[in-house]
Amino acid sequence: MNIFKSSCIHRILISCILTFTSLNIFAETKIAILDFELKDLTLLPRTAAEVERTASIKPLLEAELKKAKYVIINIPASKQKSSSGGVGYLFDHHDIAADLAKPFGADYVLVGRLHKPSFLFAYLMGHLIRVSDGKLVGNYVSEAKGPHKKLTIKTVENLTVKIDRTLDNRYSP
Repeated sequence: MNIFKSSCIHRILISCILTFTSLNIFAETKIAILDFELKDLTLLPRTAAEVERTASIKPLLEAELKKAKYVIINIPASKQKSSSGGVGYLFDHHDIAADLAKPFGADYVLVGRLHKPSFLFAYLMGHLIRVSDGKLVGNYVSEAKGPHKKLTIKTVENLTVKIDRTLDNRYSP
């Protein structure tokens, strides 16, 4: 009788462990994406078109990551602004970016920049930071040749592929 009870308890214990393990496998990855900053080094910086293009990057990236079943965590712009010490601050201070995203339940936070050294091309840059420890886990650069919207979309897709390779590897544009 004791052997039977022991065997049943073992089976129940193993079933519980397998259930919790399988639930963990399907846990959703939560990413907060901060507003992208524009670093425009051209002779005619911060044109309305370039500011508009920069503002379009975050929603485009969120849409692509949602296609791959990532959960997008919203951080209000006011919270982002109050955590920033100026342009480039959160991009360079991963621990502060992680602290910003932590109360919102994000697993990762992406801090981005559109770096424009020329009228001919720009670089879409992103730092993926693990919120739990504030460590940089991904440093991405994707080149956009020209300001056209289709090129921006393609560059965002390229950035999404790079982010996904670091995380769950389930995205295809």
